[in-house]
Amino acid sequence: MSSDRYWVIDVEGNGASPPEIVELAMIELSALVPTGKQFHWLVKPSQPIQPAVTRIHGLTDDDIADAPEIADIADEILTWTQNGRIIGHNVRVELETIQREIPEWKPVAAIDTLKLARSLKPGLDSYGLEKLGSFFGLIDEAARRTNRKHHSALFDAMLTALIFADLLMPLEQSAREDCLRDADVLFSRQSSFL
Repeated sequence: MSSDRYWVIDVEGNGASPPEIVELAMIELSALVPTGKQFHWLVKPSQPIQPAVTRIHGLTDDDIADAPEIADIADEILTWTQNGRIIGHNVRVELETIQREIPEWKPVAAIDTLKLARSLKPGLDSYGLEKLGSFFGLIDEAARRTNRKHHSALFDAMLTALIFADLLMPLEQSAREDCLRDADVLFSRQSSFL
């Protein structure tokens, strides 16, 4: 894991498990800093947005009426992230959701900031994204950088990127590598012993 480039990814969905994507954001990180390269899409699902999920992320059918379908942006997602390393908060959601809709999408590493935070900051009352953002004092910075709020894919991706950096910044490089390996949900411990 010596490369220091990652894509922080967040999706908002339309219910189910895994959900259909209605919003997707990707932010590039290099040396723990957002590079300025980012992508953000509203995505039109095959079914109307469920009222229960609108209450969470605020997106309605009117918001996505003119949005592309996931097939229309799949090549761009693959171009930037295929065989790359991704970061997400509870990253399995992003993995399962995107792979359901783009089966050929295969990142080589998927770092979970939830696992990372539990390991590096034991004993917190909550490891939810917004609670961690408050703990680190990063909510306002994520809002400033995105002009959005919690449960927007772009805001959540930025907040995840900032938390990731705050967790790893104090560590020496070798300790970072160990933590990243432990937080990679795609890393197979068995293969490390072969």
